[in-house]
Amino acid sequence: MAQHRGDLSDAQWSKLQPLLPQPARTGRPANDHRQVLNGTLWIHRTGAPGSDLPKRYGSRGTVSSRFYRWRTQGTWQQILDQLQQQGDAEHQIDWEVHFVDSTVVRAHQHSAGAKRGIKVPQHRA
Repeated sequence: MAQHRGDLSDAQWSKLQPLLPQPARTGRPANDHRQVLNGTLWIHRTGAPGSDLPKRYGSRGTVSSRFYRWRTQGTWQQILDQLQQQGDAEHQIDWEVHFVDSTVVRAHQHSAGAKRGIKVPQHRA
């Protein structure tokens, strides 16, 4: 598979691959984890709807179902915990400086300004 801008590098993939769940040996073969992860990253990076997912990442149903299934199973948290442990063991994390957290607080696009329609009193000199 050709690597596109924003896709996992070989170095990143080599760190992540051993942390991922093994595909079930029953039924039809699962889509490649790397392809699906790159699709998940593309959606989160661009903010585009799943319907705009490029075909190179597989079907949007596969990408979204794996993302949500792993969220429900705690897989994402396990990956984060293991990467933190590895980084700490390799002295790549200074806990006095770094704080690694997977939470996101999103604000509405219009939250930066005051509510419309509020009249600010004008002071006259």
